Order: sequence, then C-alpha cells, then structure tokens
Amino acid sequence: MTAIVVLGSANMDLVVRQPRLPRPGETMFGSAFSTVPGGKGLNQAVAAARAGGDVAFLGAIGRDAFGEELRRCLERDGIATDALAVVDEPTGTAHISVLDGGENAIVVVSGANAAITELDATARRAIEGARYLVAQFERPIPLITQAFALARDRGIRTVLTPAPVTRVDPGLLDLVDVLVPNAAEASELAGVDDEVEAARRLSEQVGLVVMTRGSRGVLVTRAGEVIADLPARSVEAVDTTGAGDTFAGVLVARLAAGDELDAALAAAGVAASISVTRHGASTSMPTWAEISAAL
Repeated sequence: MTAIVVLGSANMDLVVRQPRLPRPGETMFGSAFSTVPGGKGLNQAVAAARAGGDVAFLGAIGRDAFGEELRRCLERDGIATDALAVVDEPTGTAHISVLDGGENAIVVVSGANAAITELDATARRAIEGARYLVAQFERPIPLITQAFALARDRGIRTVLTPAPVTRVDPGLLDLVDVLVPNAAEASELAGVDDEVEAARRLSEQVGLVVMTRGSRGVLVTRAGEVIADLPARSVEAVDTTGAGDTFAGVLVARLAAGDELDAALAAAGVAASISVTRHGASTSMPTWAEISAAL
C-alpha cells in the first residue's frame, strides 16, 4: 500500500528568464534558459515525497529523452513509477517565461499527458492501494472523474488542484474531499467574482477548500464557513513557478503523516515560501528537514 498516489502530468519545463512579456510581433532577448522536470502532477509528487510522503506517480510519458529524464527525476526522490505509462505521443512540455519580478507565464503542450482517457488495470490497482489520491486538470477530465469515483467507492481521500481551471460537471466536485484552488480558480469554478464567496460556495459542495492567495496567504472554508485565514510567510521571491504545487504536495504529505490540519497548513505554507526563493519548479522544493527548521 502507498499512502499517496498522484494522478497527474509530467512535463519537461523549458524555462526562459526575461525582463517582461513580449508585445505581439516583438522579438526580445532573454537572460537565461534551462530545462527543469515539471508538470503539476510531478511537482506535487516531488513536493510530497520530500516532505516525508510515501508517493506513487500515476502518469504518462513519451518514448523520448525527456520522458526518461522525468522517470529518473521521480525515482531520485523515491517516488514509485510502476504505474507510469509509456505512450507513443511525445512527452509533455511547458514553456515558461519567468519575469525579472519573479512572476511567470506558462504555455503547456500536453503530449503524452492527454493520451490516456480511461483507467486500466494497473492504474486501478495503484489507486486501490492508496490512502490519498491527488489530481490536477493537466490530465483528461474523464480520467480524473473515473479515478475519483473509484477512490470514493474505496474510501480513499481525494485532493484536487483545479488547474488549469476549467468548468467541469458538478458531479466531479461531489467526489472531492479537499479542493486546493488559487483565488482565480476558485472564482472561475464557483462562477462569482468575490474570492471569499467563491470559497464559501465551493465548500458547500466539497469537503474542504484550501484557497491559496500568494503573498496574501491562505483562506480555508468548510460547509460554507471560513474556518481559517492564514497570512503568508514574508520572503523575497525570485521565481513563483511551482509554489502552488509545493503547497499542495506538502499539505497532502503532512495530512497523510497524521498531522492535524493546522499543522499541515503551516508546513505547506512554509514550504511554498521557501520554494519561491529559488529558481525552477521541482528544483525549488524543500526537504522536510528544511521545512521543519523554518517552522
């Protein structure tokens, strides 16, 4: 049995540092380029593993160099890859512009991540052996819905990061135990502009909403009520790529480890604050020793 199964994307991040976003038709110089293992699923799996989680990754890669590099990245952090599918589509990529102020803009080409739309026997076995199932919206929605329905039937807790945000059948949200959106994603899902009201409404449908708000901290709602409004730890950000994934992965890892919600939220917040002081996504994620020292 694995404590946490992450049903998610694996991408190679192609990262360019640049002063600003170019205007339409404009060519401009960047200051640096790097390739970094990423994808919201891989990122959350790595964050959870480094925070002490027992993690298996349920994803898809292509038959190419990027795919093999992503497999090695997962295995270096002790993440089980038995359920990692290899398909004929190329491995997914994310094209990331990191601006001098630390913000980022991202274009994702799904590739292998979109190739599988139904659970096979290997995927079902992986999910049935878990205590937590974690997903994002970088895999096909029908696949996520099938997986969450199976998890609900087996009494496995489900955690969803609704990114990239898209309107979904309300039946999927009915299967979510913990929803971890940012403020914009919460507003889009709930269909209201006010982020607090959005979090309240969503928490009437899912078990718990943990809404991340960047430098403004985290808002937590349950059953239509705000139960916590937590400030962010003050740091000087250099790259926010992967901060939300760090938060989500560490939150699940600490809940799976038996921490109370308050302690898990504190650990996740500290981990995210550490990650934004470093460059990259998976490369910026702290270990449990670093998180506990900061706590």
